[in-house]
Amino acid sequence: MGCLCSKSSAVEDSNESTSKKLQSSSTRASELNVLRLSSSKRVESGGDVKVKSNGSVQLYDDQNGRKKKVEKHELTGIDHPGFGRVPKAIEAEQVAAGWPAWLSSVAGEAIKGWIPRSATTFERLHKIGQGTYSTVYKARDVTNQKIVALKRVRFDNLDPESVKFMAREIHILRRLDHPNIIKLEGLITSETSRSLYLVFEYMEHDLTGLASNPTIKFSEPQLKCYMRQLLSGLDHCHSHGVLHRDIKGSNLLIDNNGVLKIADFGLANVFDSHHNIPLTSRVVTLWYRPPELLLGANHYGVAVDLWSTGCILGELYTGRPILPGKTEFLVG
Repeated sequence: MGCLCSKSSAVEDSNESTSKKLQSSSTRASELNVLRLSSSKRVESGGDVKVKSNGSVQLYDDQNGRKKKVEKHELTGIDHPGFGRVPKAIEAEQVAAGWPAWLSSVAGEAIKGWIPRSATTFERLHKIGQGTYSTVYKARDVTNQKIVALKRVRFDNLDPESVKFMAREIHILRRLDHPNIIKLEGLITSETSRSLYLVFEYMEHDLTGLASNPTIKFSEPQLKCYMRQLLSGLDHCHSHGVLHRDIKGSNLLIDNNGVLKIADFGLANVFDSHHNIPLTSRVVTLWYRPPELLLGANHYGVAVDLWSTGCILGELYTGRPILPGKTEFLVG
């Protein structure tokens, strides 16, 4: 299933409109790719989302500094049934099992059936990335004797809406189980901490980092191998009622054996096959966003992920993004 790939010596996140470049050694570049597991919730090229304590949401556009406030329901599924509370009896059981009350009371369904991992069972090696609301560390799982990625998510004032947003991502990751989807292996938390650590399997590269390395030239069998793995992972997502909504090269992680895994489900959501439930159109990084979302559609399905996949395929064959742009406005 794997493809033979060389290590990347640089990563260029060319699909962001701000065209930020990360220049470093091959080892550092590989570690920085793990940051794509986390960072802030991306709503478009250059945009971040912040959930306020009053339930409203601000979208930040880093390119021009403007802010736009939207209602929380436009963020699609923050209050979706199944992502929040559990009966009081189960909540009490979760607290007794070691989960903090602030997490169980808001995101009990997301952690249902799990036992929190202890921070003492991990040896934190060093920080490998910094996001707006999270920090990623390379660590060693002492219990299982393997390298993992720890994503530390901070909750200011334990804002319930922020916790709910993260609970949705956890719930979706637990819903999926496929060799081409990044695996959430556990959670670390404590009663006194206002942070939550997500334990992920560690991946050495991402597709953007490898493709941007001038010393690497993908063969056609390699391209077919990567695309088959991507489509296989997406099929699993869609058959389980999940839209990823941010397929791009930097969210496609690759290990040293050439196995590709879809990562960063921060914008993912469940969908209705009949398209009766409205969803936000402000998802998918700009260069990979399909026309219906650019036109503001609120009822859509798996086609949005497949459009992005087609953009990835074209980019791999041409060696550059095929639909670059600085704004979301269509020119007639």
